[in-house]
Amino acid sequence: MTQLTNQELSPKEKRPLETGVAENASSTPQFSPQVDIWENDQGLTVVADMPGVAVEGLNIDLNDNVLTIHGQVSLPNVGRKVLTQEYEIGDFYRQFKVAGEIDKEAIAATIKDGVLTVTLPKLAPAQPRKIVVVSA
Repeated sequence: MTQLTNQELSPKEKRPLETGVAENASSTPQFSPQVDIWENDQGLTVVADMPGVAVEGLNIDLNDNVLTIHGQVSLPNVGRKVLTQEYEIGDFYRQFKVAGEIDKEAIAATIKDGVLTVTLPKLAPAQPRKIVVVSA
């Protein structure tokens, strides 16, 4: 049995979005969220860490087989004075190219406790069909 080190068990660091990937007209930093993607017979599932993003701040679309996820963080500023800040706050942006066999009408998304789950069901395969010929 292989033993894992603390380095292997630690989560990846949140990293800023690379310049040139998308235009950002906001002064808020943008980050590329960490994601897990898996596939089964029914479709694809994308799970993304998006802490601080509420339903109202999410924009998800599929255009030309490119899935775009954009989450805006909005934290209340209730007259608080920051003494120490180790967690950098910013919006999230990520794009994925998906196969054309996705049922675009059945895509669903949920967010709970800062974790976004997007399900992309596959189109049902075409079923053979007997064509009835009628006399004209």
